[in-house]
Order: sequence, then C-alpha cells, then structure tokens
Amino acid sequence: MTGYDESNYSHTPRILLFDIECTPMLGYTWGKWQQNVLKFTEDWWMLSFAYRWYGTNEKVKVRSLPMFPGYEDDLKNDEHLVKEMWELMNEADIVIAHNGDKFDVKKVNARFAVHGLPRPTPGQSVDTLKVARQSFAFSSNSLNDLGQFLDLGQKLSHAGFDLWLGCMAGEKKSWKIMEAYNKQDVVLLEQVYERFKKDGWIPRHPDIAILSGINNGCPICGSTERVKNGFYPTTAYRYQKYICKNDECQHHYRSAFAEPGSRSSYRRI
Repeated sequence: MTGYDESNYSHTPRILLFDIECTPMLGYTWGKWQQNVLKFTEDWWMLSFAYRWYGTNEKVKVRSLPMFPGYEDDLKNDEHLVKEMWELMNEADIVIAHNGDKFDVKKVNARFAVHGLPRPTPGQSVDTLKVARQSFAFSSNSLNDLGQFLDLGQKLSHAGFDLWLGCMAGEKKSWKIMEAYNKQDVVLLEQVYERFKKDGWIPRHPDIAILSGINNGCPICGSTERVKNGFYPTTAYRYQKYICKNDECQHHYRSAFAEPGSRSSYRRI
C-alpha cells in the first residue's frame, strides 16, 4: 500500500456564492417598541435561496418552496429546499455571503439539524460584511449601500414586509418578486466580493493555491506568475514579498518561509 502523494494533488476549488430568505417568527407582545416576546406561536422556516458557483459559466439560480413537491399541501414545509441547500454546502470548499458567518450559514445549519441532516463537509468562508467592517469606515455596511457606494448597483426594490407576508400566504405574485429579489442579492454580492478581492481588501481570503495544490502560487487566484516586491519584516524574521502578475488579481502576498539567514540576534524588550 502506498502513502498519499501530495505532489500529485490537483483540485479546482468549488466556491459558492449564496443568499437565503427566511420567514420571521410569530409571537405575542404587550406593546410595539422594544418589547419582550411573551410567547412564540410559530418558528421561522426557509423560503428560498439563490446561488452561483463562482468562476463558472453558470448563471445565478434560485430555488423557492413552490418549486418543490408537496408545497400546496403544506406552505411551511422546507425539507426539500433545505436538503438541496445541504447538497450545495457539502460540495463547496469556500462559501461567500454577506453577513454569512453570523446569519446565512448558521440559519441553514439550524434547518439542517431540524431535518436530521449531518454537518456538511467543513469548508471556509468569506463574509463580505466582515471585510467591510474590518477594512473600511463606510457610513453603512449593508449590501445595498455597499453596492451604491462602489457604483456597482443595488438590491431589487419591493413593497417591504408585505412581500414576506405574501409569500407566507402562498401568493404567486409575491413569490415571483421574492425569487427575483433573492437572485439580485447574489448578483450584487458577487460584484462586491470581486471588487474587494481584486483590490486586495480581503487579507484573510482562503488560500486558493493551497486548495488547488499549486506550489508557490498566489493565495487569491493561484497564479504562479509573480514579481518580488521587497521584504516583510517581523520582530525576528524577514519574508519575501510578492505581487501577483495576473492582471485580474495583482494581489500582494509574502512567502510562507523566512529568508535564509534573516533571523535577528536581538529581541525587543
């Protein structure tokens, strides 16, 4: 039996852009503003999700409850929808969403657990909301506002909360608008993600070169074409810096290993 040969590893990372839409929870309160809920009468469920496999020729796709069997008998049964979402998450090496780490990923995980599904194959994530908060001081970090600040576009306008109520009641017109709204969110998400990535604003982006099995490749795009760009010093070592020569990337990164003989003989106190 031979061991695993890492040098023969080759893989094109599967990168999933996605956005979900859910219902609110229903409950009783004594008032209208900043109230404690006295009793919940109905928990939330998933209405739809939109997605696209990044770097492919596939268009944004949307899946909603009316597309699945049994919907007319039970407007709240999201089991088939959730299972399809699970298949996508299980296949993805990287997932990208706006506020995904706190909302979308945890929400779908909750529905996976409700329907008895195991944890999908663990992957990595890029949360464009986190990137916006860490790297900038925009006056708002919502996806809609980022799209407008960066002159990329905006979310689809709609009637507001009545759209969710219409879908919950099974209105076909509301579902048509919801599906278009959900799809546009992913279109805008991809544009914001690409702007951040191309301009080098995602310093902790999952390493595409490592995922692809490419030695000495750019961590953002995997290209091995690069030019040296000085050195990155720490308190003890010096690392070679590079600029990716891919015109669609041009990311700044450094070597994973210190320069030979660069270790300092001194320590700060």
